[in-house]
Amino acid sequence: MKPIAAEWVAKAEDDFAMVERESQVDANPSYDGICFHAQQCAEKYLKARLCEAGIDFPKMHDLVALLGMALDTEPEWETHREDLAFLTDLANNIRYPSYTASEAEACAARERCRRFREAARTGLSLGS
Repeated sequence: MKPIAAEWVAKAEDDFAMVERESQVDANPSYDGICFHAQQCAEKYLKARLCEAGIDFPKMHDLVALLGMALDTEPEWETHREDLAFLTDLANNIRYPSYTASEAEACAARERCRRFREAARTGLSLGS
């Protein structure tokens, strides 16, 4: 694996660890934090795959746009479009004071992140 792709993977795994840890908190879990880090995990895995394929990308956080850049390399990732759009929209909403993620949204973000992470790790020839 290219060093830059490995760096993106390491950062993605840090975000995934945050999602998993915060999901286990009993008192005052940060649903916003779960949603944010779920989006970040997916974003960093997309960027890792793009780097590994030698595809340049601009600084952006739109998972669907990044997916579009990766589809020539990973066409089966099209099945994750809805999940990635959900994560992008949710992460954008929670950045503002007028919106707080619910427990159900955080659970959905975690599951969608998990599904995409599994696909991304497969695409990068990494273990589960």
